Amino acid sequence: MWGAGAMGWVGWMVMALVMIGFWALVVFGIAAMFRTGTPPPPADPLRVLDDRFARGEIDAEEYRARRRALRPQP
Repeated sequence: MWGAGAMGWVGWMVMALVMIGFWALVVFGIAAMFRTGTPPPPADPLRVLDDRFARGEIDAEEYRARRRALRPQP
């Protein structure tokens, strides 16, 4: 009487819910591995210019000329 089918439909429901939960976690885990974050904001041209000058990639004359070119004209 208390063999394999002792829990009846309650056992089947619990087993089904556990399986649905398991596969939901698997799908969520796979999706999380391939998800990309938000793209980085575009770099500010003046900040890039300041960084290049600070690293010594351009000299002071070129820095001033490029800074004038990047500033909005009134």
